[in-house]
Amino acid sequence: MARNKKQPKRNNHSNTLRIIGGDWRSRKLTFIDAPGLRPTPDRIRETLFNWLQGKVYGSRCLDLFAGSGALGLEALSRGASDVVFIEKSPHVAKQLESNLAILKSGAKVQQNDALDYLGKEESPFDIIFLDPPYRQGLLEKALNIINQQKLLHQDSFIYLEHEAEKNIEWGSFGLEVLKQSQAGQVNCFLLKAKGL
Repeated sequence: MARNKKQPKRNNHSNTLRIIGGDWRSRKLTFIDAPGLRPTPDRIRETLFNWLQGKVYGSRCLDLFAGSGALGLEALSRGASDVVFIEKSPHVAKQLESNLAILKSGAKVQQNDALDYLGKEESPFDIIFLDPPYRQGLLEKALNIINQQKLLHQDSFIYLEHEAEKNIEWGSFGLEVLKQSQAGQVNCFLLKAKGL
């Protein structure tokens, strides 16, 4: 009689995200498998929040193309006063809402197209996290709308990630590079508006 091979455990299409600093340090949250969903790894988040040390507490943040919400959740854990999460996928947005409820955060997720949201927003942010799906031209479109809508003030920062093969002239968007790094096939930048 043939024995049944032990089946590998299914993980219900969920993955784990760990918050690395602040009030929720070491808390683990799940996020669903979804096309293009790639939370910013721990090491990159640690570098980013070292760059932003002293700037996050009390800040108003935007986590555009939020996905798992890794960057916005990290900002909330470190004392951001508000984070607006924008996520187009209803399933991904629902999971992010569930994680915010687990953490008893008052932050809200707007299930919306990122560019549509930007075109209607009128209040500037202290920090914008910008990590759009790759190779769709969304980064440049988002930066243009951020400029048009005047969503940056003189002390605002933009953190963004893009694929390593892309080269962008940040000055054409009125931005200057404060910090940059590369992790594998991803380039990471901390930017500030010039001349505001």
